[in-house]
Amino acid sequence: MMNIVFMGTPDFAQESLKAIDEAGYNILAVFTNPDKPKGRGMKMMLSPVKEYAVSKNIPIYQPVKVKNNTELVEEIQKLNPDVICVVAYGKILPKEILTIPPYGCINVHASLLPKYRGAAPIQWAILNGDKKTGVTTMYMDEGMDTGDMILKEEVSIGEEETTGELWGRLAKLGGQLLVKTLAKLEAGTAKRTPQGEDFTIAPMLSKEMAKINWQEKTAIQIKNLVRGLNPIMGAYSTLDGKKIKFWKVEVLEKEVGLKKISEKGEAGTVLLADSKKGLWIQTKDGILSVLEIQGENAKKMSINDFLRGNKLEIGKKFE
Repeated sequence: MMNIVFMGTPDFAQESLKAIDEAGYNILAVFTNPDKPKGRGMKMMLSPVKEYAVSKNIPIYQPVKVKNNTELVEEIQKLNPDVICVVAYGKILPKEILTIPPYGCINVHASLLPKYRGAAPIQWAILNGDKKTGVTTMYMDEGMDTGDMILKEEVSIGEEETTGELWGRLAKLGGQLLVKTLAKLEAGTAKRTPQGEDFTIAPMLSKEMAKINWQEKTAIQIKNLVRGLNPIMGAYSTLDGKKIKFWKVEVLEKEVGLKKISEKGEAGTVLLADSKKGLWIQTKDGILSVLEIQGENAKKMSINDFLRGNKLEIGKKFE
């Protein structure tokens, strides 16, 4: 079995580390981002990859920087890995590291490359309302997700599926695909497929995009925004100066909505607010039914529980 150096940080990467460990590969060391303070108490938190490495007594390195780090390059040379596996590490590897292992550096990326190169491929697949996505393994080069592809596996995206749910599915798939890729590398059967130039980018998400634009976005687009930002930050709107987060919504079919209530008022207007019947909000092209919501300085809850404790007037408008 090959000797591996693994580089990764979040729970998505932890699944790949676990998969190659359970497959019997010799993991020489793990590289992960430095511990960060988190929460109200600002307690130092270990990355999920570090947590797994600690539990398995795997040597851990946490360099602050990778580029222009001569000591780091020398340390990896001493480890002498056959291959370096990189999964959501959060750092770009320089050529000095990419050329160390004889089998190269292999990356697990959560999209069907060349679509969605970049930091947030899972989120953008949901935000854009895609019907399918997947995982790609590739040889790394000096570009951002530009290397030759090795294996791909496609999955369908559920109409109600959130970023968090898809993240979990693709994390497990990524681990399985990495094990298959390593087996092909070792057997000498791994093929290189260039990506070509027909690519798209999936940049980091910004806090500004979380605010719902009732006037310009369709009901489906708002639903996809809510799905795409769950559980990362939550899509939000304001009502009477208070910030309200939306965690789950559905688009009412025209026939269903119009049987009970007529569409009226500007986009963002409350059409129905009843603890038994729910909360309906006008959009520019239909009606959204809110299923899970979070009031300002409150916990996430079902819309029925929320409306039992919060009175919303019909005709009020979300901004």
